[in-house]
Amino acid sequence: MFWFMQGLCFLPAFLVIWSSSTFIVNYIIAIFRKDVDVIFPYISDTGALPPESCLFGLMTFISAFAGAATMYARYKYVEKLSEETSLVRPCLNKAALGLGMLACLGMCIVATFQETTVTRVHDAGAVLFFLTGVLYAIFQSVISHRIYPFGSSLTVCRIRTAIVGCSQSIRYVDVVGFGIHWPGPDTSVCVSLLQDYTYHLASAVSEWIVAFSFVCFFLTYIDEFKVSLTPSHHRQNDHFPPPERCLISLYFVFIPFSISPCR
Repeated sequence: MFWFMQGLCFLPAFLVIWSSSTFIVNYIIAIFRKDVDVIFPYISDTGALPPESCLFGLMTFISAFAGAATMYARYKYVEKLSEETSLVRPCLNKAALGLGMLACLGMCIVATFQETTVTRVHDAGAVLFFLTGVLYAIFQSVISHRIYPFGSSLTVCRIRTAIVGCSQSIRYVDVVGFGIHWPGPDTSVCVSLLQDYTYHLASAVSEWIVAFSFVCFFLTYIDEFKVSLTPSHHRQNDHFPPPERCLISLYFVFIPFSISPCR
């Protein structure tokens, strides 16, 4: 059996691959169409104009759905483990799930309300995604340390903590330059705009780092999603909820959202 066919590890694997492709593919298309500056544009800028906007909206919405499925599977994993060990309080696990779902909702808002149409709603969705996404990673890092050694290894726990620390520190740099959009390569550069460009560059770089850090955080789920560890260290795949139940439940959560048509 291939590794991605074991348990539910295909969920975080698909999420990481698809989300990374969303950022990279739209960036390449925007560069070839000369819609953005080559040097670190905002992620939203790479999907602001058609046809990138159509592809960006579709791929981001699928990423949000895959993220919600992964977070729900993680919630059920911790819930089952907590029933036998009592190491994690149910309220902590539910709070992490709620933050994760809010992050996915922020992704849906970013995908539906694009930057050039409803800027304030788009920016609010981006803030919701990054803020709750970082909080979700913090909560999951705390949960990982509490369930150790029945969950992931100590090395994985430390990697999660390092990713959270990196995202948390860089997020403050992103806030400094938030809302400053560089005009692009076709606009003459004035001396008065150099300071704004510096803020823009720092903010854009931090946005890319935080986004990929948040995506890479789910790579640490793959080993745990292959099988479940009981306190007696017996590997049993039946500790995971049925994949069909997870996906059907999430379908009814996300069905009200839809992708806006191309402008």
